[in-house]
Amino acid sequence: MKQDHVTRTLAELGNETRLAIFRLLLKSGRDGMTIGEIGKRLEVPASTLGFHLRGLVDVGLVTQQKHGRSVYCFAELDVLTSVLHSIEDECCADQKSTELTGNAA
Repeated sequence: MKQDHVTRTLAELGNETRLAIFRLLLKSGRDGMTIGEIGKRLEVPASTLGFHLRGLVDVGLVTQQKHGRSVYCFAELDVLTSVLHSIEDECCADQKSTELTGNAA
């Protein structure tokens, strides 16, 4: 995974409002939630909510689907999981292995 995508994704969740949106959408599961309902539940004005949702959509943490006159939002947990795994995969990569040599440090 590209470093730029990792940093942008984590930066989006580093904002209190965007994290609250993502967590709310996670709780809604596969049913998702309309933009209007998100705004009501979090008491966020429409223009502010649109700004925050745009950032989450841009990095793939949220997807949107239009159903009639309503736009539903869905959390994409697999995107966050991929970002976290890309960081986790680097764990101990530079650590010298004492198991292979049998020498204790």
